[in-house]
Amino acid sequence: MGRGKLRIYLGAAPGVGKTYAMLSEGHRRVERGTDLVVGFVEHHGRRRTQVMMHGLEEVPRRELEYRESAFSEMDVDAVLARRPAVALIDELAHTNIPGCRNEKRWQDVEELLRAGIDVVSTVNIQHLESLGDVVESITGVRQRETIPDEVVRRADQIELVDMSPQALRRRMAHGNIYAPDKVDAALSNYFRPGNLTALRELALLWTADRVDEYLQQYRDEHSIRTTWQARERIVVGLTGGPEGRTLIRRAARMAAKGSGSEILAVYIARSDGLTSASPKELAVQRTLVEDLGGTFHHVIGEDVPGALLEFARGVNATQIVLGSSRRKTWQYVFGPGVGAIVARDSGPDLDVHIVTHDEVAKGRGLPVSRGARLGRSRLIAGWAVGVAGPVLLTLLLTATGATLASEIGPGFANEVLLFLFLNVLAALLGGMAPALASAAVGSLLLNYYFTPPTHTLTIADPENIVAIAIFVAVAVCVASVVDLAARRTHQAARLRAESEILSFLAGSVLRGETSLEALLERVRETFGMDSVALLERESDVAPWTCAGSVGALDGTPPPERPEDAEVDMPVGDHMALALSGRVLPAEDRRVLAAFAAQAAVVLDRQRLTQEAGQARELAEGNRIRTALLAAVSHDLRTPLAAIKAAVSSLRSDDVAWSAEDEAELLEGIEDGADRLDHLVGNLLDMSRLQTGTVTPLIREIDLDEVVPMALVGVPEAKVAPDIPEELPMVAVDPGLLERAVANIVENAVKYSPPDRPVLVAASALGDRVELRVADGGPGVPDSEKDRIFEPFQRYGDAPRGAGVGLGLAVARGFAEAMGGRLTAEDTPGGGMTMVLTLRVAAGRPPVDPGLPVQVGSTSGTTERKGRPAR
Repeated sequence: MGRGKLRIYLGAAPGVGKTYAMLSEGHRRVERGTDLVVGFVEHHGRRRTQVMMHGLEEVPRRELEYRESAFSEMDVDAVLARRPAVALIDELAHTNIPGCRNEKRWQDVEELLRAGIDVVSTVNIQHLESLGDVVESITGVRQRETIPDEVVRRADQIELVDMSPQALRRRMAHGNIYAPDKVDAALSNYFRPGNLTALRELALLWTADRVDEYLQQYRDEHSIRTTWQARERIVVGLTGGPEGRTLIRRAARMAAKGSGSEILAVYIARSDGLTSASPKELAVQRTLVEDLGGTFHHVIGEDVPGALLEFARGVNATQIVLGSSRRKTWQYVFGPGVGAIVARDSGPDLDVHIVTHDEVAKGRGLPVSRGARLGRSRLIAGWAVGVAGPVLLTLLLTATGATLASEIGPGFANEVLLFLFLNVLAALLGGMAPALASAAVGSLLLNYYFTPPTHTLTIADPENIVAIAIFVAVAVCVASVVDLAARRTHQAARLRAESEILSFLAGSVLRGETSLEALLERVRETFGMDSVALLERESDVAPWTCAGSVGALDGTPPPERPEDAEVDMPVGDHMALALSGRVLPAEDRRVLAAFAAQAAVVLDRQRLTQEAGQARELAEGNRIRTALLAAVSHDLRTPLAAIKAAVSSLRSDDVAWSAEDEAELLEGIEDGADRLDHLVGNLLDMSRLQTGTVTPLIREIDLDEVVPMALVGVPEAKVAPDIPEELPMVAVDPGLLERAVANIVENAVKYSPPDRPVLVAASALGDRVELRVADGGPGVPDSEKDRIFEPFQRYGDAPRGAGVGLGLAVARGFAEAMGGRLTAEDTPGGGMTMVLTLRVAAGRPPVDPGLPVQVGSTSGTTERKGRPAR
């Protein structure tokens, strides 16, 4: 059985006709003989929608009761049991009433799709999760019911139900959407023309992006490489030169002529890193592109024209903007240039625009080969072997009589091989120059000493001429190959080192490392510098300041200005990385630029983290001050008002109070004073916790000695204590524990129904004791369980005057100060259970929860087997 297909009618706002379109599609499918049912459709009292439901089979809904109100939801089980071919289900983003099998309706739809049932549904653009903040900024209304974008994107078909804002407002004014008494408010608030226009644009753009995805998927599936000019996409080819800004602005003007055009700026870099591009200029151009609404792309490619065309075809571009070449006339001997090649190979589906600029024909320079840095000792050894080696070999051979005519000599062929060996050795040690010198010296010595007539530069035998010529040619070729291999080895080692460094930088970005000093130390170690400093200034005329530095080992301070450093790498307009110690070669600046950019990012991240911390502290302080003012203005004034009213009544001379009335008034004064004392005590405790001045005095005590004291003042009928006497002693501060338990019990009594007392029970488990306070109230969702422990937080519809929301926060603070913890759990059967976990006193053996409890038959005391009674 395959998965069902999902079709969604997407609208920009309520009332555009999504449900009507869905029901019309249902009628069309029924007329074609499709087995179709209405799983859930909400007509909202709209007459036209009600009429469209006639003739369609509707699955009975499931009736649920929540908070003494009746609700109806889609019956998923009934739809699955009916097993239609198609189900119409309205309002895909709807949140189900608690008690349903799924929290969201789109999850119900997923079940039907997995069962092979096709679903036709509706959703508004404002319900997409990614657009929640955007919609709130437009309409001022935060959408509580949202749906993940991916659920809608996975739909097999999305159809936009569009309507102009004017037509939608007319429908609203005619009473076709809301009841007449709500029309004026809706038209002046949510259904304002500006809101509707913005929401309509959001829906059109989101649907257009989805169409692009469908188009790209189709092109990939059918291997279509040619450009389909369904939408103008302009690719700007950048070289990192100053002309890039001109090209970007020209492309922006071209894009402005057609609605919906896109700008994609791309920089093609060779993999060997040989480039004349300015990192600073590229950063400026990236910012310019993004400010104009485009995107910046960095592509690696050996063949720049081919890589540019491949990128353009990959994004389905329609136009390419390039600048006129900056090369001088003589530099065209190296090729026709990137612009000419792109224009030649673009084909009929890509328009290539060559834009003139101020840098035309001013030259751009050629990449310089890095060469092999073999070291001074190897160069000296190479020259010694290449020049002195042939001389010494000649002296050795002539001293032993090794000539062409000598019978004991090695022979001319072997002599040539000996000289060739020295040539190869010189190339290995010193590179190309010593090898060429060795070939020249060796050929002269062979000619003068070993070819007849000897001691002259004349060669009589043509074979010897050929032999010496071959020797020189072989020497040059071998030297070239050896030198090239040495260069490639050096370049490979250098690129490997650069790759490791860049990998380290990328890893530090992903790991979120924020230590600027560690990064600067890595810069100093990598480049072998004495000191490194990150300098910045507020403006071009402001003095430089040090944002971070690593000094030299000998105590020399780091440079205070970029001008004082041997190497400086600018980062933006007002920041630079300054290094002292030695002058770096040009090839090292590419990696140094990456370090400098990363240092700027790390500095920004450190400052943002500090600012975020300060903002959190300020926000917390403001929140606490605001809550404290609210508490003083209401919660503290309420008992004071009651006390003042009772005192004023007692002091009144024109009323004769009976003894019962006076007792009642005095009782009210006493209750108000107790409440006031409790509120002030909690405020003081919270301030002590936040300032860190709570110092618990830990000692061993029995739990059954503290809990009864904490329950003083709580009516006996509202609490049911169950504290076994056999519990081990706990290590706590008795005063803090009493206040914590009292606050927990007070909170539980506040929310528990009058006919259900709060259960206060304790049990031992291993090396800890758990005190559980369970109420039968409405409970707290899992998402809110941590929030109820924050200061000045009261969940749900807690009655005003019942506290300032500090009880649980103080209780948790005291528990953690004593080394325990306070958590919230659900009470079986409804309600919430506060679990206070305490440590067993040191030296007390942990209690084995598996041991049975025995009641002594003679002494009447209770003890646990294996442990003496206290």
